[in-house]
Parts: sequence; C-alpha cells; structure tokens
Amino acid sequence: MSSGGDRLAPADGERTSFGATTLPDEQHEALRKARRLQWVGLAYLLSCVVVVYLAMGSSQAMKVAWVEDLLSLIPPIAFLIAIRRTRKPPSVSHPYGHHRTVGAAHLAAAVALLAMGVFLVVDSASGLIAGEHPPIGTVRLFGHTFWAGWLMVAAMVYTGVGPVILGRLKQPLARTLHDKVLFADADMNKADWMTAAGAILGILGIGIGLWWADAVAALGIALSIVKDGVQQLRSAVDDLLDAEAHTHDDKAVHPVVDDVLAVLRDRAWVQRGGIRVRDMGHVFHAELFVVPVGDRALLEQCEELTRAVRALDWKLRDTVVIPVTELPEGVRAHPRGSQVEH
Repeated sequence: MSSGGDRLAPADGERTSFGATTLPDEQHEALRKARRLQWVGLAYLLSCVVVVYLAMGSSQAMKVAWVEDLLSLIPPIAFLIAIRRTRKPPSVSHPYGHHRTVGAAHLAAAVALLAMGVFLVVDSASGLIAGEHPPIGTVRLFGHTFWAGWLMVAAMVYTGVGPVILGRLKQPLARTLHDKVLFADADMNKADWMTAAGAILGILGIGIGLWWADAVAALGIALSIVKDGVQQLRSAVDDLLDAEAHTHDDKAVHPVVDDVLAVLRDRAWVQRGGIRVRDMGHVFHAELFVVPVGDRALLEQCEELTRAVRALDWKLRDTVVIPVTELPEGVRAHPRGSQVEH
C-alpha cells in the first residue's frame, strides 16, 4: 500500500482521509471512482434481482442465480459503510482509529456468502436426488406466445454481462486502495458470468428434455458460491487475527514489509532491527524493534519501563516502548501531557 506521495486538498475543501491518514492524489481519485462504481453497481444489481425474479419461473438454476444476485448486494453495501466509518479519526476510545471496520465488513460478507452457498448446495442436491422435473411453460408478451425459457435466457444474458465489466473496473481500484472488500466484490462480479452461463445451460437442457440439467447447473453455481465464501472467510479471519500484512489479493506478503526492513538496514545507528506489520484495513500498523549502536542509556531506560509495565498484569506481556518527540493522535496521555477527548 502506498503511504507516501503528495497530499490532496479536495475541491470541496474537505479533508479526504482514512482516519488520521490523509490520502495522496492517486488514492483520493481511486476512492472517488470506487464510490461511484459501487452506487452504479448497486442500481444495476437491484435491476438484475427484479428481472431474474420476474423470469425465473420454476427453474432451480434461475432460483440459485436470483439468490446469488441478492448476495451480490452485500459487498458494495459493506464497502460503502466501511468507507464512511474508516474516515473517523482516532480517539481515546478508539486509539487505532476505525480501520478494522473494513475487516468486519469483509467477514460479514464472507459469512453471508458461505452460509447461503451451503444452503443452496443442499437445496439443489435434494432436488436432483428427488428427481424433480421443473416445468417451463409458455408466456404471452406483446401479442406473441413463446417458450418461457427464452425469456429466462434473455434475463441471464442481461445479468451476466454487466458484472464482468464492473469487476474489471473495480480490481485496479481495490489494489490502489488496498481494499479487500472491494477486491472480493470485484472477484464476485467477474465470476458472475459463470452463474449466468450455468443457468442458461440448465434452461436449455430442460428445453431438450434433460430434466436433470437444471438441477446440475444449480448445484454447480452453488458450489462456486461455497468456494468463494471459504476463500473470503479465510482471508477475513486471517486479517482479524493480525496475520502479517499481505497484498490486497492475499497472494503474497506485502512488498512494503521488505521496504521497511531496507530502511532499517540503511541506518548506521541500528545494529539489529526487526518489524511487525499487520493489516488494519486500508492502512498498516507497523512496529519497529531496533538494537542501537553505541550509547545504550535510553535503551536501558526503555527496557526498564517495559519490565515495569509487564509486571502489572500478565495480559501486558506484549508491550513495546517507543521513544517519540510528539504523542500520536488518539492516545490516553499522562497527566503532564495533553489528553484527547473521547
């Protein structure tokens, strides 16, 4: 995640930030585009929900596709809520800010996705085992009578094209903002064409007399939902359990970790150094541990203070003393210092 760059004063005069972190120009522009895409996407997805509901009839595959369209509403809503909450600055009651809102939103979306996927697998499999033969009749529209399956196919084409475009537009923005909720949303959007294609195959299968094609297509879609749910749940839990910071797609340790170690190596006064970097949402929390060269008076004082704090309670075992020239925003200060209001 980029942490440098020029800071931007938006045209409306308001400070654009994630908590206390003012966004550089690139991230500000990406955030603006992401918000706009999510609102456009929500409007489109709502139209898809209505279209599929009106066309689905008794098709199991269409039913599953409709439920997936409903599920697709969760990530963009979670993203918009998280973006709003993470802008709140740190306070005494929330000294690390509200960045974990992103992780909470990611977890909520993943749990909903997995739970619904499991339900749909059971529902689809039971229909297949029971040998249900879903009927697809005819429909009269604009003075013409035709097979209702064609209306279902048209609905699936409508719902399959848009998400692919939206997903491709969201992916680079997710990388720029280091937003895993936005990335999960983009990933789901890109895969929606498979849902539409599976439903179309199931409908056409019924049309040529393959009664089981609809249930098999529904089962395949449901299994893909479960797969996405498991992947997203694993990622969300890892972040909330303070795993080492990874890239937005969780494919590798974030390169900024090596960048920080390189900075430590370049300091002549540092004999040995180590770091801990965890993902807070859009931003990282980094702790640097250094063994200085030369005068060790300050180091010994810090270690004495660390031991004294650890001795207060067993729950304070992981205590770090960091010398600073100015207190960071949101800390509960010593009476001789200034204290931030709740």
